[in-house]
Amino acid sequence: MRHRTLTASVVLALLTGMAATTVTAPAAAAPGTPPTVRPAVHAPAVHAPAVHAPAVHAPAVLAAPDISVTNVQAHLNQFQTIASQNGGNRRAGSAGYTASVAYVKNRLQAAGYTVTEQICTDCTYRSNNLIAEWPGGPADQVVMFGAHLDGVSAGPGINDNGSGSATLLENALVLAQQNPTMTKRVRFAWWTDEEQGLNGSDFYVRSLTSTQRGYIKGYYNFDMVGSTNGGYFINRITSTTAAPLKAYWDSLGLQPEENTEGQGRSDDYSFQRYSIPTSGYAAGASYRKTTAQAAKWGGTANAAYDPCYHRSCDTTSNVSATVLNRNADGVAYAIWQLAVGGGTPTNDFSVAVSPTSGSVARGGSTTATVSTATTSGSPQSVSLSATGAPSGVTVTFSPSSVTSGGSSTMTVTASASASTGTFSVTVTGTGSVTRTATYTLTVYGSGGCAGGQVISNGGFESGSASWTASSGVITTSSQQPAHSGSYKAWLDGYGRSHTDTLSQSVTLPAGCTTYTLAFWLHIDTAETTSSVAYDRLTVRLGSGTLATYSNLNAAGGYQLRSLDVSGYAGQTVTLTFTGVEDASLQTSFVVDDVTLQAS
Repeated sequence: MRHRTLTASVVLALLTGMAATTVTAPAAAAPGTPPTVRPAVHAPAVHAPAVHAPAVHAPAVLAAPDISVTNVQAHLNQFQTIASQNGGNRRAGSAGYTASVAYVKNRLQAAGYTVTEQICTDCTYRSNNLIAEWPGGPADQVVMFGAHLDGVSAGPGINDNGSGSATLLENALVLAQQNPTMTKRVRFAWWTDEEQGLNGSDFYVRSLTSTQRGYIKGYYNFDMVGSTNGGYFINRITSTTAAPLKAYWDSLGLQPEENTEGQGRSDDYSFQRYSIPTSGYAAGASYRKTTAQAAKWGGTANAAYDPCYHRSCDTTSNVSATVLNRNADGVAYAIWQLAVGGGTPTNDFSVAVSPTSGSVARGGSTTATVSTATTSGSPQSVSLSATGAPSGVTVTFSPSSVTSGGSSTMTVTASASASTGTFSVTVTGTGSVTRTATYTLTVYGSGGCAGGQVISNGGFESGSASWTASSGVITTSSQQPAHSGSYKAWLDGYGRSHTDTLSQSVTLPAGCTTYTLAFWLHIDTAETTSSVAYDRLTVRLGSGTLATYSNLNAAGGYQLRSLDVSGYAGQTVTLTFTGVEDASLQTSFVVDDVTLQAS
């Protein structure tokens, strides 16, 4: 949570803006009866008592799963390790923050989420939001759950806000594992630069069209949900949006209260400003627990909810397993009440090819693995086929049909007269639905020249795979669209002194006639001069400079740049793009679809 002092008028405006709808929640425990809760880590899990869904929710809702607090704490341990290995913190824009994004992203992608990194270009520390959407439910009916992933520079930021981030990550993984029928689309977000003024979430909401904002039926925020002297606070507690959060805690007899400390201080405020309904959980920051609160929740009266708020002691020891557990299960309850329906999931599957590209000489062959996975419902039979292969090239599969979850070997064979060049082959799986994957094939001539494409992941669609890049360079940000696909490399664009690099080691085969480095380059600048190159992009192969571009080369859209690199035949060298920006006025160098063809 960021520190912010609110004026009385702002607080009044926030309070009077809350809806006053009253909902029927599950019956609370009788006065004086201890709530039924699961014990802390290492103890057997005891499920919370059964509850009735609030009247505002649809019928036929499946029971929410139990979220393992042990698993949530395992994510917190990872955040702690990341901070320890990167200067002791996970502040936005730092190596610790970048590593935190990578950890969350990798877990989500492995679980089947559609994951997007959005670079916040006007954040105090330029860095990425992470957005993950589960592919089920109507796209115009979105329920969104968010937490800021960044911390302050003083420490590892485990309660603030590793706790909210880890809680959402484990809930996302459990949703994917359960794979229920969805009545609404669930979108998770991990925000950057919250500690500097809610900048990441504000950037995200501003980037949406009014129609896209209208699709979001509720935004739920989770900021500091494991405070050791914590309370049970809900944002806009009397609103309809808060109903499922309150219903779960009411079922435990917790008697939650309005989150007055957090009003206007966390990422829900970015959505609230655009009239998107909001709520969320919090366990408290620097405010002090009252005597009445200590009487009903336990803990120490007249002491801060989080004694390590924004301090170096905000480590994994600064988290209450009991408070964290109740928050994590409340999130699951809300997800299931808001977005999960009963019935049998629709059967669906995915198709992937590994590697995603390959080369073959005339008269030769190469192979790749086609993998399938059941993404919804039950496994099904999937028939495999391919289109887009050039003349003289055949593509076969062994076996030609698999049960989703299985794999097949794809063999690409080129005849002696096959067409040469680079081609996009579409691999199609056909079952109850049709799913596809793309394989980039290069066919080269036979003889002494091995030829082919020597750049790996030249379109950046596999993220940073095969590339070494500065933080935030390889991105899906909509602020600078890709030439093709979703990813590209965006160097500079900060409007201040800055250097970005992008590099990959390549081996150029010997014995070929031509060697051509090609890439699509878009240069966007705020510089007004027509004569001075203030900002530069330098392209090098090994120690040699191939070309230099600057703000003077700015143009609308992408331009294809081709460079002869035959002087490097037979060598293993590093291809490097270096963008250097001066102290003022931004210039963005956006690179995509890099190839180095030998023939």
